[in-house]
Amino acid sequence: ALTHLDLSRNRILADGAGRLARVLSECKALAYLVLKGNRILAEGAGRLAGALGECKALAHLDLSCNGIRDDGAGRLAGVLGECKAL
Repeated sequence: ALTHLDLSRNRILADGAGRLARVLSECKALAYLVLKGNRILAEGAGRLAGALGECKALAHLDLSCNGIRDDGAGRLAGVLGECKAL
């Protein structure tokens, strides 16, 4: 099972975040996720939010340098509370 994923600086963008979200929702054992520097923006954060809520084992998350801003952070905050390991 996938437990660690680092996709730093891969130009994922908001559309790629949506595609990634579909896969992440199936990664129940994922504990470490780094998406630093991918220009995900608030839109991409919203797309990731639901999937990250399904990653109950998630203990480390790095979304720095993505231009998520307050709007995107608010979307993430609503679901990351379900990740008890964070």
